[in-house]
Amino acid sequence: MDVEGSSTLSGNGAQSVESRSRPVQRHLDDAVYQFKQQNLPACKPVLTPAWVISMFFLIGVIFIPIGLLCLYASESVIEIVDRYDIDCVPDNFKSQKVAYIKDTSVSKNCTRYLKVPQNMKAPIYIYYQLDNYYQNHRRYVKSRSDKQLLHGLQYNDTSSCNPEGESNGLPIVPCGLIAWSLFNDTYSFFNGADAIKVNRKNIAWRSDREHKYGKDVYPSNFQSGSLIGGATLDPNIPLSDQEDLIVWMRTAALPTFRKLYGRIEVDLEEGDLIMVNLVNNYNTYSFGGRKKLVLSTTSWLGGRNNFLGMSYVAVGSSFIFLAFVFLLLHVKNPRSYGDTNLSWNWKGMSN
Repeated sequence: MDVEGSSTLSGNGAQSVESRSRPVQRHLDDAVYQFKQQNLPACKPVLTPAWVISMFFLIGVIFIPIGLLCLYASESVIEIVDRYDIDCVPDNFKSQKVAYIKDTSVSKNCTRYLKVPQNMKAPIYIYYQLDNYYQNHRRYVKSRSDKQLLHGLQYNDTSSCNPEGESNGLPIVPCGLIAWSLFNDTYSFFNGADAIKVNRKNIAWRSDREHKYGKDVYPSNFQSGSLIGGATLDPNIPLSDQEDLIVWMRTAALPTFRKLYGRIEVDLEEGDLIMVNLVNNYNTYSFGGRKKLVLSTTSWLGGRNNFLGMSYVAVGSSFIFLAFVFLLLHVKNPRSYGDTNLSWNWKGMSN
């Protein structure tokens, strides 16, 4: 008796679960059917001329002030840009720039003077700008090992770093063409007789420092070959603290790019004459590149870039122009709405 009772209860339970699942399944089937047949509830506005013209005017009225605000923010950024790669070549090497940059016996020291055009509030960002430098070249971009940057010699496969994977039969850390070509010009700044301190900490992304470069990975066998590409690295400092390298390893998408060198954390007054002592080490002469030093403030929108503001103004102006065109066409050649042609409206039209 007990067995039969239990089987009856289990059968009733299964039937009740099945009966509850049927409406849910039916509801899902109906929803899928409506979706496939495009019968789901949707907003279907009637695009009357008045509605379209009003929306075009509204978009234009919103976009133009936003664009002007972005342009104002961009123009409020103060920049000092100085190209130094030509002027820092001695006169007797003007026609032999490549020979000059490769000759280690020739001094590469150079002094530049920058006049501050307006008051520049701290922090003032220092960038180096390279032109005609294709960091996005396929072979260049692929010549690195992210696993080695994170794990060091625990990851021995450096085949992706060729031709800078090994030197003298030993693996290079960090390997690859990107690290090998690390920028190595240096700058120091003076305001009169006073040296200006440059903060070179926290110039790289924190996510890169903490998650992409090992805290116990140290440079090894780096720039030890016969052909030296760029800067050397301190073998006693882990890669996670070599922020110059971290900034350089984040390759640029365009042939003209800027990379952060450091920050000046004191204000500069209008008319100040800043003396820059630089070392012109980096070879851009072999491929017709250009080097520039940039000092820049920032705004709430970032650095100076007029593209966003001009885009907003251009789009807003286009919408307002089209709204006027549509308005003139509607006034000149008005058209009745299409629902007047429906059969149930004919009787009202005939009366």
